[in-house]
Amino acid sequence: MLAFVDIQWQHWAGFIICILFFLALDLGLFHKHARVVSLKEAAAWTGLWVTLSLLFAAGVWHWRGAEEGQEFLAGYIIELSLSMDNVFVIALIFSYFHIPRMYQHGVLFWGILGALVLRGTLIFAGASLVERFHWVLMIFGVFLVYSGLKIVFTKDDDNVDPEKNVVLRLVRKVYPVTSQLHGEKFMIVEAGKRILTPLAMVLVVVETTDLIFALDSIPAVFGITQKKFIIFTSNVFAILGLRSMYFALAGAVDYFRYLKIGLSVVLVFIGVKMLIAEWFPIGTGLSLGIVAGILAVSMIASLWGRFPRNKKAS
Repeated sequence: MLAFVDIQWQHWAGFIICILFFLALDLGLFHKHARVVSLKEAAAWTGLWVTLSLLFAAGVWHWRGAEEGQEFLAGYIIELSLSMDNVFVIALIFSYFHIPRMYQHGVLFWGILGALVLRGTLIFAGASLVERFHWVLMIFGVFLVYSGLKIVFTKDDDNVDPEKNVVLRLVRKVYPVTSQLHGEKFMIVEAGKRILTPLAMVLVVVETTDLIFALDSIPAVFGITQKKFIIFTSNVFAILGLRSMYFALAGAVDYFRYLKIGLSVVLVFIGVKMLIAEWFPIGTGLSLGIVAGILAVSMIASLWGRFPRNKKAS
């Protein structure tokens, strides 16, 4: 028999405290000093976060029912897949600023911490809008269809040009910036003046880039569910896995050449689902299967298309 649990503020607080504990453990114990994260370590951390996410999904399924369990899984898969696209953009950002690998983990740590706060704010704002004006979901649907079509025709390089980043230009007007790295420091003090380092500039670009991705991914999860707790937790688990995914996948961009097309189809599907929900509702289980199927096909096609080139090269 289902042991149904009503979500209270204690559950929110407990979840956030657990996440902060894991983040503090990560930075304070495992990555206290700057170093290069190995592929083996990145894969282990990625596996850990995926396992914790699935265990959390099982808990939601048990205490909140199969419907919400499926909603969490669908939201998590959508967020995780869109985060994979974000991984490749972050790799371009680090390359643009010539940031050594040993300093990249620290930037991603603080970038993800900021992303959690930013996305939490967007989720609560979006949920409040939907509760008051249900027709906002139609706007989200149109936006997702537009975003899905736009993804195919947008190059990743277009997202990382600092000269196009308004926030970065504003920061440069307020603070002086040095072109030299100073270890893991984001800011130094010289002659009584606070000066930002290149790591601070990278952090600004990473945060603003995540905001752009969040404007696509968060409305997509609203197409699955409007429950704040499900949307927030699925976002958090996907974002927490992003850092380890970066170190595991950043060098494998060519192996996922068709992923962008798969993400485009997913966004268009969710957008259409939201637009026709009033007349032709699509269940959560079916949506989960369709999204997983689209992503699986795009990744299999990517790997399949990779092997012939390797054979010819040899």
